[in-house]
Amino acid sequence: MGAIPFKGGTAFRVWAPHAESVSVMGSFNDFKEDADPLKSEGNGYWYGEVGLAKGGDEYKYCIRNGDKVMSRVDPYARQVTNSVGNGVIYEDVFDWGDDHFRAPAWNETVIYELHIGTFARSEDGKPGTFDDAIKRLRYLKATGINAIEVMPVAEFAGDLSWGYNPAHPFSVESAYGGPDAYKRFIKAAHDQGIAVIQDVVYNHFGPSDLDLWQFDGWSENDKGGIYFYNDWRSATPWGDTRPDYGRGEVRSYIHDNAMMWLGEFRVDGLRYDMTLYIRSVAGNGGDDIPEGWGLAQWINRDVGVRFPGKITIAEDLRGNESVTKGENEGGANFSSQWDAEFVHPIRAAIIAAEDAHRDMNEVRDALLHRYEGDAFKRVIYTESHDEVANGKARVTSEINAADPEGWHALKRSTLGAGLVMTAPGIPMLFQGQTMLEDGWFQDTEAIDWANTHKFSGVTKLYRDLIRLRLNNDGVSRGLTGQHINVHHVNNEAKMIAFLRHKEGGPNDHVLIVANFSATNREAYEVGVPVAGLWTARFNSDWEGYRDDLVNFPVQDVVASAEERDGQPAKAVISVATYSLSIYSLSEEC
Repeated sequence: MGAIPFKGGTAFRVWAPHAESVSVMGSFNDFKEDADPLKSEGNGYWYGEVGLAKGGDEYKYCIRNGDKVMSRVDPYARQVTNSVGNGVIYEDVFDWGDDHFRAPAWNETVIYELHIGTFARSEDGKPGTFDDAIKRLRYLKATGINAIEVMPVAEFAGDLSWGYNPAHPFSVESAYGGPDAYKRFIKAAHDQGIAVIQDVVYNHFGPSDLDLWQFDGWSENDKGGIYFYNDWRSATPWGDTRPDYGRGEVRSYIHDNAMMWLGEFRVDGLRYDMTLYIRSVAGNGGDDIPEGWGLAQWINRDVGVRFPGKITIAEDLRGNESVTKGENEGGANFSSQWDAEFVHPIRAAIIAAEDAHRDMNEVRDALLHRYEGDAFKRVIYTESHDEVANGKARVTSEINAADPEGWHALKRSTLGAGLVMTAPGIPMLFQGQTMLEDGWFQDTEAIDWANTHKFSGVTKLYRDLIRLRLNNDGVSRGLTGQHINVHHVNNEAKMIAFLRHKEGGPNDHVLIVANFSATNREAYEVGVPVAGLWTARFNSDWEGYRDDLVNFPVQDVVASAEERDGQPAKAVISVATYSLSIYSLSEEC
């Protein structure tokens, strides 16, 4: 489908079932409407070859339906001049070189969500491009990030957007640099050992600058025409722009789009925006869209067959296990899903102004939550583009809007980050989080890279957490495993402790102790599974992370063979106010 250049010209194919005629007009024929007509294939598709058309030429389709004469951008155009401009015949000659990248295993993945336009501002002050973003990949590599989730890059209206308003789903945003620039970015990320997960929007298109709207002149109820539902199912929070998941050609269009990102662009996974509005109209029950569910099953099934090991992540946020169940159980085949059962209670616990309002039982439940007994079927986080906008702000600003760089904001935001990195699941950070970015996310405001120097110690804190999460030093294998035992919950003292392990055995255990109170805890007793020397691996109160931290002493401890918290041994530890400490058994044990 679309425009396919070959040695003797370009082949064009387009679906326009209600058209009376279709022709191609472009820079190769002075945009004459009827110079190069296509022939009907009798099934709603039109096809033709144009000898003068070549890669780089601009083009559009001229579609006639009765007295309507419409100029339309190719729905499959791989490149456009801009959202209201022309399609560009794209000739894929990108050299991937020796790129044979394999993404890390899901239990050893740390995701960093970013927005190209604000992740790295251009030198001229314009929105950042893929080439600008490449320059910042070394920072992510040095911090330990091994996967990035890129907010949507399909061509959108204008040059500023979050990306969740795709005007041309197959075209890469021209303001970011277009398709070859994105491939350069992906290859550069792979060269740094970083996987790329692409955010895609299939719950709606547009709503503006949308040539798909009434594409061939036909519609019912004055709605969207062949690519959209034309009845009550069209309604979304973003307009009457829900694709018709029951129409075979539209299903193929979305399926082809997913395969394009994974195949042509070599991304390592897909994150689907708000699948709730793919599987239902309003998300209120009783308005299910079975064909939307079936489409997700089909795409995810093919991802597993054609691109084994690549991940598909759903943003559904309703705690629905079926989203990540296999198709043989009626599920939608997603690999993992964003977990609202983690982010909401954890944010509430660290943002609350008073200790009395922190509920350790809710924290416990957030740590234990999982889908179908599989911890890695959930993505866990305290910040995402949704959680730091739309009336909400970054955790630092939610904690103290008047002083988001202050002690309380630092302590409690990194306490939350510590739980993200030590709870079972796939951890995710949002751009700027590792450098104490404050305020809220806006597509007009780039993150402040000066903070990498101002808060270099905070970056080190995140780097140390990530090293432990990935077991880079061989002392924290338990953090890469499925298993958790929240064996100590003290709601009065606002203390919680839990054990992580992967396969079992003495050297597999990791102990995490978190203090959600304004009181330092000295000589505090918690149970451990093995007596012996437990080495302190991390203390979020260390003065090396920032000089206003107390550096409350967190030291190695020798656990005695006395039962505590249902465990056969007891450790007497210390943990600072609003801090998290990590211990693991020394190798001698």
